Amino acid sequence: MKLRTVTLTILLAALVFTCKSDDDGDDIIDVEVRDRTEVYEEDKAAIDVYLDTHFYNYDEFDFENPYSEANDSFQVVFDTIAGENSDKIPLSQRPELISKQVADSEEEDLIYTMYYLMVREGEGEVIHFTDRAHVQYSGTLLDGTIFDSTITPVGLSLSSIGGEYGVVDGFKEGVIEFKTSTSNSENGDGTVTYHKHGIGATIFPSGLGYFSASTTKIPQYSPLIFTLRTPGVTYLDHDNDGVYSYLEDINNNGDVYDDDTDGDGIYDVLDLDDDGDGVFTIWEDLDEDGDPTNDIGANGIPNYLDPTETASTQDED
Repeated sequence: MKLRTVTLTILLAALVFTCKSDDDGDDIIDVEVRDRTEVYEEDKAAIDVYLDTHFYNYDEFDFENPYSEANDSFQVVFDTIAGENSDKIPLSQRPELISKQVADSEEEDLIYTMYYLMVREGEGEVIHFTDRAHVQYSGTLLDGTIFDSTITPVGLSLSSIGGEYGVVDGFKEGVIEFKTSTSNSENGDGTVTYHKHGIGATIFPSGLGYFSASTTKIPQYSPLIFTLRTPGVTYLDHDNDGVYSYLEDINNNGDVYDDDTDGDGIYDVLDLDDDGDGVFTIWEDLDEDGDPTNDIGANGIPNYLDPTETASTQDED
């Protein structure tokens, strides 16, 4: 089951009350929708118990030299605190576990607490919510059941913008806390080792996952866990106007669907002429460096966002 494929299928299932299937043959089943706050309270209690009763293999990671080559191959593994592992420190007491508040996409007044395990942030590029992240991951239920995993990095668009289909919010909100690798090396056997990438995990309630939708591998209302490694990122420009989509979030609130500079009803992230001055944004790149954001006009703002600044590279043709 592929993360992005399942997300797309569930979006379709929300529109029609029929069963769907992803490319691995997992039926997507629409069930009776429960109250989101009630479900969250149950999920929160289950996650709290998990964090108090489970640990990860922290003793295999060299925290004194976090970006050593030895750590580049580290992968997070969770296990129960019991038996020979009775002396392990639970996740809830590990300094690497960080909580994060995220609003429900359906009910903005409902704020979820999710967690990400920051074993190593990474020293490469920042990953934005509008980007395509190249990740290695393994997805599990709280009982340890694996429902999806990758061995080599896969590119996943984090948000649904234009023709791109994004991933579930809990996965996205975890991934953007990490950075990419700084380099990689071939191992001589067809495999590649990435260096200084992000390593960790994200743990979140079902409201940030698949909520009432279910598959043969993911029951409805399931909190989810993804272990993560973040070797790379592709910065996307959804309208091909020369401005990366993350820069089209003008108010920096993590939502590109409330930014419409010229008020024409087309969001900047999909608008070829952001300021509505009749000159395409990409033509307002006066120094022709491929980045219109660098061309600042007399008013102190980029020309492509200022309708009073209409000079363009096309004027010279």
